[in-house]
Amino acid sequence: MQPINEVTSVLTPLDRKNVDTDQIISKEFLKRIERTGFGKYLFHHWRFNADGTPKEDFVLNDPRYTESKILVAQENFGCGSSREHAPWAIQDYGFKVVIAPSYADIFYNNCVKNGILPIRLAHQEVDELIHKGQQSPYRLDVNLEEQTVLGEDGSRYTFTIDPYWKEMLLKGWDEIALTSQYESQIAAFEAKRSV
Repeated sequence: MQPINEVTSVLTPLDRKNVDTDQIISKEFLKRIERTGFGKYLFHHWRFNADGTPKEDFVLNDPRYTESKILVAQENFGCGSSREHAPWAIQDYGFKVVIAPSYADIFYNNCVKNGILPIRLAHQEVDELIHKGQQSPYRLDVNLEEQTVLGEDGSRYTFTIDPYWKEMLLKGWDEIALTSQYESQIAAFEAKRSV
């Protein structure tokens, strides 16, 4: 995984509640075994008509948000099934940060384990960000080390994150990389145990 600390980007305002993992990445796209290539299917049924043409009224099809790395949505984001493909699709599309008032627990954990920073902000703060992002492209500076989200107009938001998850994201570690940090202690334990 790539370390993540500072992300500066226009936000993408997805003003929807209870976005479930089947909407994030629909079941018909789960046949791939790689972790890549899912971005083109992100929110597929919301993004495209039956004939494959883009729906003009869906936010990801708005050219103002094409290069966005920060997705802002409403509460209970990532609910539904526990498919890990959902954060894969979000990341493969280009998002590095998701901001919402609340998440499904498994989805939240899968985000961190795959190098995406999920930030919880209060409902009112998320509403403010979505509103600003809908009015015109609105740039945010996210800093994981300082646990801040700064808006281009000077607005400042703070968030909390478990220190364990924070360290993993800052260092770009997955759970295997974390375990590898203790390789010498593990080897010493195994050597002592085999005697």
